[in-house]
Amino acid sequence: MNPIFRSMTPRNLPEPGGRGLLLLSLLLLAVVAAVALWVRPLMPIDETRYVSAAWEMRLRGDFLVPFKNGEPYSHKPPFLFWMFHAGWALFGVNDWWPRLVMPLFSAGALLLTYSLARRLWPQHAGLGGQATLILVSALLWGLFSTAVMFDVMLAFWVLLGMHGVLIAADGKRQGFALLGVAIGLGILTKGPVILLNLLPITVLALWWNPGLYWGRWFGGVLLAVLLGAVIALAWAIPAGMAGGEAYRNAIFWGQTADRMVDSFAHQRPFWWYLPLLPLLLFPWFVWPGLWKALAHHRRSGLDRGTRFCLAWMLPVFVAFSFISGKQPHYLLPLIPAFALLAARVLADRRVLSTGLPALLAALLGGVLMLGASGQIAALQGKVLAMPPFWPGALLVLLSFVAWMIGRRGIQPVMNLALLGSATLILLQCTLMHALGPQYDIKPMAQAIRQVQDEGLPVAHAAAYHAQYQFLGRLEAPLAELHGAELPRWMAEHPNGYVVIYLKDRKNLDTIPARHKQAYRGRAAFLVDVPTARTLLPAHVE
Repeated sequence: MNPIFRSMTPRNLPEPGGRGLLLLSLLLLAVVAAVALWVRPLMPIDETRYVSAAWEMRLRGDFLVPFKNGEPYSHKPPFLFWMFHAGWALFGVNDWWPRLVMPLFSAGALLLTYSLARRLWPQHAGLGGQATLILVSALLWGLFSTAVMFDVMLAFWVLLGMHGVLIAADGKRQGFALLGVAIGLGILTKGPVILLNLLPITVLALWWNPGLYWGRWFGGVLLAVLLGAVIALAWAIPAGMAGGEAYRNAIFWGQTADRMVDSFAHQRPFWWYLPLLPLLLFPWFVWPGLWKALAHHRRSGLDRGTRFCLAWMLPVFVAFSFISGKQPHYLLPLIPAFALLAARVLADRRVLSTGLPALLAALLGGVLMLGASGQIAALQGKVLAMPPFWPGALLVLLSFVAWMIGRRGIQPVMNLALLGSATLILLQCTLMHALGPQYDIKPMAQAIRQVQDEGLPVAHAAAYHAQYQFLGRLEAPLAELHGAELPRWMAEHPNGYVVIYLKDRKNLDTIPARHKQAYRGRAAFLVDVPTARTLLPAHVE
């Protein structure tokens, strides 16, 4: 054996320190966030809608009721919007602060995961650091840690609630108070779904923590739920009074009832999440070493911490599987449980190869290289913006290095964590080079702002999700028009402008427009009313 590799064999390596791995996890998160800020714009429709809702709250000076295009926006509670306002109060209104909120909450989730591991397994000093590495490098977590969405923030409150559950299980009443705070802030973040994430672990407490006095336990849980409700109502009651009857009905009943009906309409089969797990949890879910370690740990017997993670993860996953309104990011609050469980079972088996994840990453790198060569576009008969060649080539090289290191069994968790984060970074660099022009709508938003500054009205000839409000710093809503409403509006506003989307992008250069650009596979135009009339018979959405 080469002397260099002999000196690096696992038995000669020190036990990886938990704090060192935690710092490495935070560093990986910072790199992923920096790359996302560099290559990704605020993405329509969701990200731009949420930032626009906060922008309109600021314009109105109303921090109780979110607004979307001039109307109360009841679909989401305001906590995320409040976080945007906090940063804007410190740094001024800017595009970058809303995109830093999720990375900051993701970093907080890493810290909570690290300390949760210490509570669950105090005898395993380095386990918390390994859990944070697994969490930060899971593909779904890394991707949504840089997205302007609600679920990583929700996962933070779930982790805080889990700390409260453990503290309460140890006989300390303040644990129930912490659980109640987590429930309340979770409701203010994404609504009552926080209860689905937190209550099953309390119901199963007698399994993962035998010996609890059930009457006292469930009484404390009930008080925690009531405390959470009080925190949520402290916003909901004054917001309902300020927002009017329709908004009040929506936040207290309409949205919850409608979503419950939709959730059990069986639009997607119960198994829909299962085939996605290898991708969402890459590289960990496809690593045979993890499943071998899990089988070994199962034969050795489940400890309290392992039971806790299973009681946290499995019931909620089953519940989400039977709810038809499925989205991949709904599973984000469960990934810390997966990371903790994986770290625990791997503590007994340190020397494991990493061949299959490295092979799959190399295959992905090959696909990216094919895309850069134009072969995929040629097969599809499409002309696409060609991405650069280097991300795919670099991913293949890193996969080979990960495989070589894995053959030596050298700290496989760190090895795979670096590979997972690199895969996400290089994948984003490739995709956004090709897709970025389709999703960067700031030029259109600024063109609309110029028209409004000239005192001219602007209509939107399609469903409008307020995607232009913040990016253009618009101070007036757009008229959202459908069907026969558009001709009437144009007759009443002959000097106005209309935003129109065309499916057919042929001969676009011949269409006169104030601004035109690619938009999510179509073309978006800002045209005056006379031009809009000529386009109405065409494929207008």
